[in-house]
Amino acid sequence: MSAAAVSASVPPSAGAPVARVDDLTVTFATDGDPVVAVSRISLEARPGEVLAIVGESGSGKTVTANTLLGLLPETATLSGAVIITGREGDTDIVHATPAQLREMRGRDAAMVFQEPSTALNPVYTVGWQIAEGLRAHEKLSAAEAKTRAVDVLRRVGIPDPEKRVDDYPHQFSGGQKQRVVIAMALVLDARLIIADEPTTALDVTVQAEILELLRACRDEFGATIVLITHNMGVVADLADRVVVMYQGDIVEQAPVRELFAHPAQAYTRELLAAVPHVGRGKSATQSLTDAAPTSPPEGSLVVASAVQIGYPGRLGSPGVVAVKGVDFWIGPGEVLGLVGESGSGKTTIGRAMVGLTDVLDGSLKVLGVEMRGAKPRHLKKLRPDVGFVFQDPATSFNPLLTIAECVAEPLIVHGRAGNPRTARRKVDELLDAVRLPVTFGDRYPHELSGGQRQRASLARALALDPKLLIADEPTSALDVSVQARVLELFASLQAEFGFACLFISHDLAVIDQVADRIVVLRQGTIREQGTTVQVLTDPRDDYTKRLLTSLPVPDPIEQAVRRREWQATRGL
Repeated sequence: MSAAAVSASVPPSAGAPVARVDDLTVTFATDGDPVVAVSRISLEARPGEVLAIVGESGSGKTVTANTLLGLLPETATLSGAVIITGREGDTDIVHATPAQLREMRGRDAAMVFQEPSTALNPVYTVGWQIAEGLRAHEKLSAAEAKTRAVDVLRRVGIPDPEKRVDDYPHQFSGGQKQRVVIAMALVLDARLIIADEPTTALDVTVQAEILELLRACRDEFGATIVLITHNMGVVADLADRVVVMYQGDIVEQAPVRELFAHPAQAYTRELLAAVPHVGRGKSATQSLTDAAPTSPPEGSLVVASAVQIGYPGRLGSPGVVAVKGVDFWIGPGEVLGLVGESGSGKTTIGRAMVGLTDVLDGSLKVLGVEMRGAKPRHLKKLRPDVGFVFQDPATSFNPLLTIAECVAEPLIVHGRAGNPRTARRKVDELLDAVRLPVTFGDRYPHELSGGQRQRASLARALALDPKLLIADEPTSALDVSVQARVLELFASLQAEFGFACLFISHDLAVIDQVADRIVVLRQGTIREQGTTVQVLTDPRDDYTKRLLTSLPVPDPIEQAVRRREWQATRGL
């Protein structure tokens, strides 16, 4: 066996790095020129620490994480050294055989993926999937494997693990599924856990719980964690050291407090400046003494009165009432922020406003049209005046159409243009309005970055000059710098076109950037509503306070205080 492969000679010392990357370069072969994703980087993850790797999309952080587990595709060429130090010796990832990589994965290093729904197999119980890792490395009976699975589910905070071990992934919430994926990483006591954007798709309250669990992985289970993220609040909350990457290179690395207090590089300063922060948006321009309106103003575009919204049951089962008798409104030119956890009814309200979900009781008037019992002919007249910005533009665009054809679709459907060619002048104006080069109209959706696709999605939503815009989590999947540019663009477009907007988000810092008023939802009921400054700086409801304390801020010292406040509010 070569020295470059697996060596099981001397166990690692307590101070030896758990993972070491030396002069690593990763190049991908393409139909055109080769693409260098990572260029000669060096870093190490030390025992018992959380090392955060941050940067924009395309910076190379996920490629670096996948390299640590040997998960790169065959088109990748590696040079340099990547060493994983396990309990029984070292594994050189660059030169290891497939059998050696299989032996290392799970036992010495494990991955927590960004989207647990795709990481878990829907046709097997979670207990079977946790035991699969055990069976790959140890000779255990089915009963022994199930006992270990129950134990690790209990350790990660899954209630009633003896019963839940036999449940399937779809029977768990998003946060619980992430706990299951973390349990799979912990079941073999891996010394290194690589967490790739583990909280991106989670609500702030669930995110806080997952961060607490990852902290326990480090403090109680002794794991070293490599955290891949673009959320600088998460970094401030959890990380011990930070590596900042840009275009495949490391531009800066430092202890977390030093990096946030005195960033050495301009890119790091720009990254930190782009992070939204409660208290620096609309709430900073409003006065706490100004009384919040208590009734809809004249000319309100949306008025909801004791509205109930729900979904019909199937096969004789009763339906589900998702929104339970709420009152709210959206005034002329106003941006209403709708916040709450998953399952609170935020998206249901947005869908009901365009007739995609049934209004069961009460009244919901959108641009003067009563949505309860509305006929298709009524909705057809309404829809040109309502634009919709989806959370993930990649799935809302037809991949077979160019960006120009996608943006032109509303114009053609509603008879404003005969075909994409005659609509091109209007499309070019829209692309220019959202700060995209008009030449991008000839590209396909997959040829644009996430931020560029979201700009194109805004252009499509504005194509018919709508009076009302519904934006459903439009920035949740974007890097902080891209998110900042999209929010700035949204604010300028809203000022220019004067449309009213329902802005749905679970991130209160993002809501602060755009909203004039805020409605806080929980389990289909309104817990609090008022001006942005009132809700964010002087909340009345305990649930709103919990949301605020759950939101990590990009300051390690302040975040330590907020973490203690959050721990005190748990269970409210």
